[in-house]
Amino acid sequence: MSVKEELKTIVGSNHVLTETEKLKEYSKDFSFHPPRMPNYVVQPGSVKEIQEIVKLANKYLIPIIPCSSSVHFYGLTIPEEGGIILDLRRLNRILEIDKENRMVRVEPGVTWENLQTNLEKEGFRVFNPLFPHRLKSVLTSYLEREPMIIPKFEYSDPILTMEVVLPNGDLLRTGSAAAPGVPDETISDLVGPYGPGLDFYRFFQGAQGTLGIVTWVSLKMGFLPSLKKTFLITSNNLEDLIELTYNIQRLMIGNECFIVNNHNMANLASTTGNPEEIGKLREKLPQNILVLCLAGGYRRPEEKIAYEEEVLEKACSDVKLKPQTSLPPIPDLSKTPLDKLHLAWSKDPYWKFQYKGSCCDIFFITVLERVPDFLKLAYDVLEGEGYSVSDLGYYIQPLEYGRACHCEFNLPYDPNDPKEIKKISSIFEKLSERIMANGGFFSRPYGLWSRIVYEKATEYVNALRKLKSTLDPNNIMNPGKIYYL
Repeated sequence: MSVKEELKTIVGSNHVLTETEKLKEYSKDFSFHPPRMPNYVVQPGSVKEIQEIVKLANKYLIPIIPCSSSVHFYGLTIPEEGGIILDLRRLNRILEIDKENRMVRVEPGVTWENLQTNLEKEGFRVFNPLFPHRLKSVLTSYLEREPMIIPKFEYSDPILTMEVVLPNGDLLRTGSAAAPGVPDETISDLVGPYGPGLDFYRFFQGAQGTLGIVTWVSLKMGFLPSLKKTFLITSNNLEDLIELTYNIQRLMIGNECFIVNNHNMANLASTTGNPEEIGKLREKLPQNILVLCLAGGYRRPEEKIAYEEEVLEKACSDVKLKPQTSLPPIPDLSKTPLDKLHLAWSKDPYWKFQYKGSCCDIFFITVLERVPDFLKLAYDVLEGEGYSVSDLGYYIQPLEYGRACHCEFNLPYDPNDPKEIKKISSIFEKLSERIMANGGFFSRPYGLWSRIVYEKATEYVNALRKLKSTLDPNNIMNPGKIYYL
């Protein structure tokens, strides 16, 4: 029996795709990663089917590339050596909403749109990145450690427990999910992330599908605020907003807190998504905008917001800035997506793609006071390549009360213009190299970043190789995706 026929036996003939046009859909994404075709696309409908596929892949030494979303941005699911794309979108159930422990358990195919809509009905939310794509897998976002827009320490580790199909087909459950009888016949609440033994769940975060296939995760969730008030604080001097951000985080006020420049704010606040409107709105906005949302729960929310607003006024006056609930170009926040920061981006095209059709992201970890230095680096590279600096978007997300920050540069470009693609590719390589050389940390090393990070981390690479060879001795899990592995 051929591999194709064995796969059909496992998942059914309708869920094994080998047609060239179908395979092409999985060979590329929105990144600059070179397109590469898989041999098969398989759509399992259960954990048992995943285990059988993994065992078959070991038998024939065929690579497996896990895939949970219908939209991808960084080349993670493009096969390096052919093989089987394991499309997990059929596993799309919200398995459990535990209100008492404030935990939700989801399968890989659950999208941001699906989860947020269902939790909102129950009065809850999970902690999300800045307007994630509505069709992106929630599980993938968390495994890839995307930054959350509420920079509180208690939300910095939102994954609680998980279930993983290991590269040999065995099941591993982490933390309190390792108790006998999980998930159906146990008194375990599945919210204890630690032990027994090592914190195994950390192995699979940022692993890009090279160490196993996560079949569900339990995540922290919180109450939706009963009352909220969003403020915009503007300045043409980025250093002033950085100082204010440090003070806000030190004072521990507010929930969502981040800085964007006028280009990104124009994209977020646009009511039409029209490039001409975005350009005009950008010209009317100040260079930098800090967004801060004050929120109250179910106990005395008015009093909490009034107290925090008073503290915010004082913090702003110390740096000679003023908090506002609207701006002349944006008179009513309630008519913009900024009024729904806890939700996914609901419109097409995606907010980063509105201006030119596509966007190249460069993001890394640094500290807030160094962001202006990296911004100067970006301007130098853009000017050298003849790219308009006014088209650059940037997004600065404090992490863990401002201990560090996620700094992101967004480069919109026309995906139908080969010359512009070549220019953006050159900018991406040059700016990435300069960021690394100047102390930026690529904590999610995709593609080129994988090489420039790991070639400077010999001991770390050696440890990764040992872990990889222990868990995946046949090297079937997304081989070649992480440099040196």
